[in-house]
Amino acid sequence: MKKRDDNNLPSETELMKNELEKRIAGEIVLSENPGNVIKKWRNLFKISQKELSKNANITPSVISDYESCRRKSPGIGIIKKIINSLISIEFSRGGNIIKEFSPYSGSLINAILDIKEFTEPVSIKRFCNVAKCSFVNKCNINNEIFGYTVIDSLTAIINFPPSELVKIYGSTTERALIFTKVSTGRSPMVAIRVTELKPRLVVLHGIRDVDDIALQIADVENIPLAISEKRDIKDIIKDLRKNFT
Repeated sequence: MKKRDDNNLPSETELMKNELEKRIAGEIVLSENPGNVIKKWRNLFKISQKELSKNANITPSVISDYESCRRKSPGIGIIKKIINSLISIEFSRGGNIIKEFSPYSGSLINAILDIKEFTEPVSIKRFCNVAKCSFVNKCNINNEIFGYTVIDSLTAIINFPPSELVKIYGSTTERALIFTKVSTGRSPMVAIRVTELKPRLVVLHGIRDVDDIALQIADVENIPLAISEKRDIKDIIKDLRKNFT
């Protein structure tokens, strides 16, 4: 896989890895039989109990006990070790199975500069304070979001139809979409207008004046619209990662 030249931005591999880690962790935590979920993913990756236990530094008997439900649900630390080991072993073999589970096409992922889900909700007002962006319309800024996606708008809007763009929402639409490389803001807002899914917040990066059509769409859709004029997008991503988990 080709990685980005920007050292501060995640590569395609990292995005796939992060998304699948969250998916597996969610299945384990929410399952009434977490051992069965662990076994399911271990078998999907064609990894033996012995190989998993060695990589995770957990005895084979412990892995076996969890999978056979002889032990209670594993704690967060054990879950993290198991998931990290599953992903690590699979990537060491080429990562072909992981690619099959990725929600992103090889081209669309190049448009996603960063994507994150929050463990706790964050108010739109606080999010914009951290990102140091200012609102250009009147909406409820006390609503909460559960994640964000930073998008290279030139790559996304020009190359992909609305049916593909819905994938930028990650696991929830209750998130902020930050569009960089915009000229007026019209294109991303029109793309949002013609899709069924709507974000909780849109931030336009790198512009001072917003197109009237973009403002009208934001008002009609009741979406808070903000701009970030001067800051480098890598600095914004760095601050967002630092402040939100």
